[in-house]
Parts: sequence; structure tokens; C-alpha cells
Amino acid sequence: MENWTRRKFCVSAVAGGIAASASSAFGAIAAKAEENPSSKFVNGNVLRTAATNGKRPCIISALNGLHHLDAGMQVLHATGDTMDAVLAVVTPVEDDPNDNTVGYGGLPNEDGVVQLDACVMHGPTRKCGAVGAIEKIKNPAKVARVIMERTNHTFLVGEGATKFAIDEGFNPMNLLTDKSRLAWLAWKAQSSKDWRPGLDSPEFNKELAELLDTPEREAWAPWIRHVVAHPPTGTINCLAVNEKGEMSGVTTTSGLAWKISGRVGDSPIIGAGLFVDQEVGGAGSTGRGEENIKIAGGHTVVEMMRRGMSPADACMEALHRVVHNYEFDKSRLKLFDLQFYALNKDGVHGAASLWSDGEDGHSISYAVHDGTEAKAVPFTPMFQGHGGDY
Repeated sequence: MENWTRRKFCVSAVAGGIAASASSAFGAIAAKAEENPSSKFVNGNVLRTAATNGKRPCIISALNGLHHLDAGMQVLHATGDTMDAVLAVVTPVEDDPNDNTVGYGGLPNEDGVVQLDACVMHGPTRKCGAVGAIEKIKNPAKVARVIMERTNHTFLVGEGATKFAIDEGFNPMNLLTDKSRLAWLAWKAQSSKDWRPGLDSPEFNKELAELLDTPEREAWAPWIRHVVAHPPTGTINCLAVNEKGEMSGVTTTSGLAWKISGRVGDSPIIGAGLFVDQEVGGAGSTGRGEENIKIAGGHTVVEMMRRGMSPADACMEALHRVVHNYEFDKSRLKLFDLQFYALNKDGVHGAASLWSDGEDGHSISYAVHDGTEAKAVPFTPMFQGHGGDY
């Protein structure tokens, strides 16, 4: 019955509402609504009453944006421009060589090349822009904005995207830092015997830490071992609403480490890694992009909010669809993680994660600024524990 309801809900959301059939099913759902007085009944589906304690202006982001939310809020207080606000949050993360999941210093693909993806959506104009597999440009989110504002296109990729950015005045640069380069070489050494000292070398049996020949590099060894064994999928999503209820969103990433050259995940895909409808709200995602693409997660979350779900419940519904794709098989679900973020037009926010904890065993959080202060807020988890990456 639960699966039938979820499937029916999806169809009704897309089609704009269908009449309930099968009176026995309808009666069972109505009984569930009676058990929960706070629920409401919409098109044969039980929905929790959406939260009403939002504040405007409000900005939310992945946790790696926490220390930059003040800058975004300053923009909202000064000009109210939501696109400027979300870019004020993510641009410093793209610029940071110590954040190896976004922009400059991002971990490269299997060829040792850093390829970046991003998209933006502007609620007031309903415009959007996206860039995929761009190289040599550290701020793909800004490039996505230029695509949105100065072209008749939505999505540019690869060499064309790089050429466009340079033509528009972006300075090309080598995005591969020494730290990320060594991590890539360590990954190659693990995957091929030809990328490590041979039998005739006295260094044949040396550990990675011994091969990193400076104290600074030796300090990187534990991190390098970790990203080689567990390729990160880190990303930053940011959503903002101003006092008038105008919204914008951005998602930017360097993508899955060691990916096949040209691989693009969900981050630059409108309707997956990001979706904004300021009449309702916005949503974005981080984590395993392939799983999000399959359910058009950003759009799904916004449509669930349109139907009356709170942001947190809408995010959880998207995760239910991912779990359903794997028939609730935790042995496979355990191999990846996925998070959804949502902010509605009233400033109510919520986020849900497939797993409760990070790899360090601690609960994971997202970042929120409600006009008073920036803070970390726990995700609503579907399962306890942590996921990996296959």
C-alpha cells in the first residue's frame, strides 16, 4: 500500500491531480489521515501540514558554506539580490584550495584533469544557466550566471564552455593543486602497478607517507589514503529567499573524484541538482549524483512542497524514491549517500540525508542563516549509520 500511494502521488504531481480509484485503497489512506490529525488529505494522499515558522530573509547551504553565510546575508540586507547572495556564499568555497570538492583544488578525473560543473536559477525572472565539465575556470557558478544572463542558451559543456568563459573575461588557470595532484598519483599507484616504484627500486615497499618527501606532504598522507579509498562526491548547494519572497539557488562541484573524463553528475542539471520556483520554494542536492538524476530530485522536492509538504518531508519523499529504486536493499544503499536541501518561499527550511552520520561517525548537518546568525542544523536522516561510495 505504501508503494502504491507513493507511485500514485508521483503521477498526481506530474499530471496535476487525478481522481482516486479503488475505494478500498482510498479508505485505507483516509484511515491513516484520521490516525494523524495534523495530516491533510490531498488527491488521495496523506500529507503532513507544512511548517509555518519560517523567517525571511533566509539562506541555507551545504555545511562547507557555513562560514560564508554572513556574506550572503549582508547582500540580502543591502540589496535584496538573491542571486548575488548565493554566489557570495559559494564563490569563496570555489576559490578555496583546501576544499577539494569544489572549484580550485578540486580532485581531478581519471586523467588528472579538474572538470567542474555548476548551475544557477533566478526565481524572479525564471531564468537559469548551467555549465558542465568546464576546465581551467575556477568559478563555474559565475560562468553559469553569465550563460543565463548573456546568451539564449541554458547549458554549455566541455571545451565550448571553457572557450565561452575565456571569451567572457574569465582567467584560465591550472586548477590542480599540489595536494590534489599527489592524491591523484596515489590513486593511480593503487590502480596500476606501473605508477609506483618497480622491483628494482629501493622504494618498492615504501609506504605512501615515506614517498611524500616533505613534512607538509607527509601530513597529507592520511587524507590521501582516505580519498583514494573513498572518492568524495562533495558539492555545495545554496538557496536564498529575501524579505519580498524572491528566491535564487546555485549548485557547484568538482564532481566525483577519479571519474571518467566528461562525467557530469546531478549538480549542473536543472531539476536534479537544483530547482527553484519562487511561488513555492527551491531545492538542491549533494552526494551521489547518479542516484539523484534518476528521480529528478530537485524538481521532485519542489513539487512535493507545492502539494503541501514541509521542506523536510519533501526531501524525505525524494529519498524514498531513491530507496524504492533499490527495493529497500540496505546492502546496496549502504554503498552511497545522498542529501537534499529545501527552502520554501516563507523561509521554512529542511534537509534530509540517506544516512545519519559522516564517515567519522558524527551526525551530519547543513548550514542555515535566518537573519540572526549562521548555524549548523542536523539533517533528518532516513537510516542510521553512514554510507560509502562504490
